[in-house]
Amino acid sequence: MRKLLVVVAAAIALAGCQTARQERAATGALIGGGTGAVIGGVASNSVGGALAGGVIGAAAGAIIADSTRPGRCYVRTRSGYLRRVACY
Repeated sequence: MRKLLVVVAAAIALAGCQTARQERAATGALIGGGTGAVIGGVASNSVGGALAGGVIGAAAGAIIADSTRPGRCYVRTRSGYLRRVACY
């Protein structure tokens, strides 16, 4: 369990130097990893199950968060026209 806490702390520390797209994927990975670790630990009643659940949950969370980002974003200019911009 101590190793899992070290990995989570390192992931949180590294998430501070990410771009917007990477930040979204990192957040999804952290949420998925934490949820997967809890479910894996409860289901198997072992540290190995918690680690496996955490790894699988982190991978799934990163993939899902990256694929669900918004596709088109628009801003209105001062003259009133809509302009397409990159989404973050």
